Amino acid sequence: MANLKNPTPHLKLNDGNSIPMLGFGVGTAWYKSGDASKIDQGCIDAVKTAIGVGYTHLDGAEVYKTEKELGIGVKESKVDRSKLFITTKAMEGIKDLEATLKKSLKELQLDYVDLYLIHYPFFTEKPEELQEKWKVMESLKAQGLAKSIGVSNYRVADLKAVLETATVKPAINQIEFQPYLQRTDLIAFHREHGIATAAYGPLGAITKGSPGPVDDVLAKLAKKYAVSENEICLRWCIDQDVVPVTTSGKEQRMSDYMRSAAFKLTPAEIQAINEEGKKKYFRGFFSNKFSEND
Repeated sequence: MANLKNPTPHLKLNDGNSIPMLGFGVGTAWYKSGDASKIDQGCIDAVKTAIGVGYTHLDGAEVYKTEKELGIGVKESKVDRSKLFITTKAMEGIKDLEATLKKSLKELQLDYVDLYLIHYPFFTEKPEELQEKWKVMESLKAQGLAKSIGVSNYRVADLKAVLETATVKPAINQIEFQPYLQRTDLIAFHREHGIATAAYGPLGAITKGSPGPVDDVLAKLAKKYAVSENEICLRWCIDQDVVPVTTSGKEQRMSDYMRSAAFKLTPAEIQAINEEGKKKYFRGFFSNKFSEND
């Protein structure tokens, strides 16, 4: 079983900080649609288990309503804070980002987060408001409340607006990314401007998009590397310098996902997944907010 000495690679961000290239998320299955004050012990246990099998990158968000559970899980794991990379995001609290982050830090029982993201750009259609909010993010970084700052679900036009007035570039843009949603133009823009890419929903081609054209190539590669198709999809991200964030409540599956750090796909294998993936379009999240080309 994996442990804190696992070989998870790191990606250097444009601000000099490094992010572990496999994240454990406390959204999706753990998202609270009901009473946010009710503690979810299952989520706490999942966080502790994830840390125990070797995850050091933990991804939360204000809107998931599980920051308290993430904080308790981290505290009860008794792992040195400096060994963990913790992300949270602002959505509902976009009007007052400083107050929202301070509330998140209180819930998380932390003095700072390693990465703070604006969860999506859909709070406005005005470039000036994107710029205004980014200015606040820069202030939060300057105060030491967040080591790195970034965005999530931003399109090229959104990023262009931010970069026009930014004094600190976004370190990362966390987007939906999987074989049926390769975001070629957006990722090219990221690379051109030194913005890293993180992926949510990296297993979407399997969990939501199957059956589909990538099934056969994923099965063949899974057999070759003696892993599951899930790990092939995670490694497909990592080998393209994309940081996948996934989740599970099952210890064995969490441990299995860590195997994605133990092998590498060849360029030809990555290309084979890319080519098959381009034969189908599938978006699992925010389909009403994006065009097919975003």
